[in-house]
Amino acid sequence: MIWFLRILFSVVLGSMLWVTTWASLHQPLGEFARGAVIRDPWVIATMFDTYWAFTAVFVWVAWKEQSIAARVLWFLAVMALGNVAIASYLLRELLAVPAGGPLADVFARRNPGRTLLPGLLAAAAVAVYLLA
Repeated sequence: MIWFLRILFSVVLGSMLWVTTWASLHQPLGEFARGAVIRDPWVIATMFDTYWAFTAVFVWVAWKEQSIAARVLWFLAVMALGNVAIASYLLRELLAVPAGGPLADVFARRNPGRTLLPGLLAAAAVAVYLLA
C-alpha cells in the first residue's frame, strides 16, 4: 500500500506541476483572475469546494506538525499551491516509512515541525504570485 500511495502522490505532484505550467503558458493567472469566467457560478462553487478540502487537509497537517512555524508555513503552502503542497507533504511522510512499514506511522505519527520543505514551498508560492 505504501508503494501505491507513493506512486499516486508522485503522479498527483507531477500532473499538477505539468498542468499549472501548461495553463500559465497559455494564460497568466492575473489575466484569469480579472476575466469574466471567474464569476461563473460553477467556478465559484468549485473554488469553495477546493479550498474547504485544502482546509480539511491543513487541519490534519497542523495536528501532525507540532511547531507553530511549520504550521504557518504549511498553511501558506497549502492555500497558495494546493495539491502541489499536499502531494509534497504526503510524499515526505510516505518516504519516511519503510515500504513494508505500517501505514499508521504515516497518518498518526506526530512530527516535531520541520520548516525546510514548507518554507521552500511557501517561498515558491509567493514568487509565483508576485510574478503572475
